[in-house]
Amino acid sequence: MPTPTKGARLGGSPAHEKLILSNLATSLFEHGAITTTAAKAKRLQPLAESMITKAKRGDLNSRRQVMKRIKDKSVVHVLFTEIGERYADRPGGYTRITKLGPRKGDNAPMVKIELVEALAESPKAKKAAKKAPAKKAAAKKADAEPEVEDVQDEKVQDVVAGKYEGSAAPNADGSAPAGFVIKGNENSMKYHTAESPWYDQTEAEVWFKEEADAEAAGFTKAGETEDDK
Repeated sequence: MPTPTKGARLGGSPAHEKLILSNLATSLFEHGAITTTAAKAKRLQPLAESMITKAKRGDLNSRRQVMKRIKDKSVVHVLFTEIGERYADRPGGYTRITKLGPRKGDNAPMVKIELVEALAESPKAKKAAKKAPAKKAAAKKADAEPEVEDVQDEKVQDVVAGKYEGSAAPNADGSAPAGFVIKGNENSMKYHTAESPWYDQTEAEVWFKEEADAEAAGFTKAGETEDDK
């Protein structure tokens, strides 16, 4: 006849006690930590660590033994594929019990039982950790180094803005900056509005928002002199 477990039995019968511990183990593996009474946590701890040891083995027989106690297949899958691999290099001590104080009402001592962090990372985690710094460095380098085209645009804009007040240089593709509609030609010192017959044929070397800005910069409107006819 098997020797009874020392201490008070959980539940009203051995079957009930077995069901209680199975449910507690399921919740522990599903959530990583649970709050329960000190008596239940002390009985749960050896059962949970035994299951983690079986998960580390990973063979079919170990999986069948665990499934006799844990009926949720998704929890068993997490136990064998994630938790077991997480503690692959740890010899034991997979859980931790922390005292929380007495429970209101019956003054039962409450504790928190949780899975501890692995001392050594699994092989997959080590590979991921090596790749992470390289990815972060590449992303930081990309953020620190602006595109060459943007730098060139900024330099050209600065030169033009310093030369003519209220003006802007063409974009890299030759298009007008936002809000600038008047084309200026530095060779002839003429500016063209949208009504000008030469507007579409003129390649702008400098852009202005308004005619007043172009005239203030020394440009004259195309078509107002005999040379433009």
